[in-house]
Amino acid sequence: MSRILIVEDEMTIAELEKDYLELSGFDVEIETNGTAGLERSLREDFDLFLLDLMLPDTDGFEICRQIRQVKNTPVLMVSAKKDDIDKIRGLGLGADDYITKPFSPSELVARVKAHLARYERLIGCGISANDVIEIRGLKIDKTARRVWINGEEKNFTTKEFDLLTFLAQNPNHVFTKEELFSKIWDMESIGDIATVTVHIKKIREKIEFNTAKPQYIETIWGVGYRFKV
Repeated sequence: MSRILIVEDEMTIAELEKDYLELSGFDVEIETNGTAGLERSLREDFDLFLLDLMLPDTDGFEICRQIRQVKNTPVLMVSAKKDDIDKIRGLGLGADDYITKPFSPSELVARVKAHLARYERLIGCGISANDVIEIRGLKIDKTARRVWINGEEKNFTTKEFDLLTFLAQNPNHVFTKEELFSKIWDMESIGDIATVTVHIKKIREKIEFNTAKPQYIETIWGVGYRFKV
């Protein structure tokens, strides 16, 4: 039996959603507080999350963002807001669907079934999740070649992405500029290795909160660089 978590602060709506989903054979639980809903989302195993956007303490956007950092479980967002910007933001954070209130219970059940069936097909077909590196708010999707810092996507050039990924995959290892130039540019170090310094500077500007005190890519003076974990 598929297990669903509803995070909705309006109890009458939550109970209505729960009743119709349970009639369709789902095991449904409710949280009316955003922070409690987030904690359960990350701690427990559910097959689908139904999130209201406007919640006490922690909103649906933040819950979705944190779920997506660790899980591929289907996420459906529910809101009375009809603005496209909210839909775009929700889907951009990794939500699978966006349902606008008011909606018919039958529509909700149909969408839940469709997303669960799709997810089960993906798992059953052995389609693996994207290869992702996650370290202290930094998320690198190697498969999609995308980077986020604290949920905000950053644009990287090909070499910037390759250099960041290489360092993140080899944490606490000190690499000289010559080694990095050879690894990333696929050449012997006969070119201008200053390009490594330039690329490190650009990467730091995108991922570091304070470039003067980097928390990710550390300079080892007189040697090179290392990625700290």
